[in-house]
Amino acid sequence: MTVSIRPFEASDWPSLWPLLHAVFARGDTYTCPPDAGEGEVFALWIEAPRSTFVACDGSGAIVGSYYLKPNQPGQGAHVCNCGYLVPEAARGQGIASLMCGHSQAMALAMGFLAMQFNFVVSTNRGAVRLWQKHGFDIVGTLPRAFRHPQAGLVDAHVMYKWLADGRGDA
Repeated sequence: MTVSIRPFEASDWPSLWPLLHAVFARGDTYTCPPDAGEGEVFALWIEAPRSTFVACDGSGAIVGSYYLKPNQPGQGAHVCNCGYLVPEAARGQGIASLMCGHSQAMALAMGFLAMQFNFVVSTNRGAVRLWQKHGFDIVGTLPRAFRHPQAGLVDAHVMYKWLADGRGDA
C-alpha cells in the first residue's frame, strides 16, 4: 500500500472522527474517556496540538493520524509529545512505523530536541515494540496506572528518545 502523510485539513474531520471515536470507545489504549463526544475529541486531537497529520492511502482515504505538541510548557517545551492512531482495518501494514518516522522528522524541523510518550499502556505490546524499534527507551513505568476494560489495572510506560543528534530514526 502506498501511504502519504500530510497536514490535517478541516475537510478531513468527517473521515477522521469515526476512526478516533472507534479507538477511544474501545478504551484499551488511550486515557480519553470511551464515551468522549466529538467536540472533546476534536479539542484533544486537533485544537490542542501544535500540528496534526493524516496518513492517506493511494485513494486518499485516511488510514492513520498523529498529533505533535510540546510535552510541557516553558523550560520543558523542547521535548515534544505525540499520539498516534491507526484504525483496526489498516493495522499491520507499517503505517504506525511510517508515522513515527515522519513525526520525528517533523519534530526536528519544528525545533524539538526530544520526543516523549507519557502513557504507553503496557498491554499495547505492539506499540511498545514498535516504539522501541524506533529507538525509544522505557524510562519509567507507572504501576497499575491504566484501567484496562478487559485486563483490569495495568502498567503504563513513559518512553523517551533524544532526537537532537539529527539522526531521528537512525
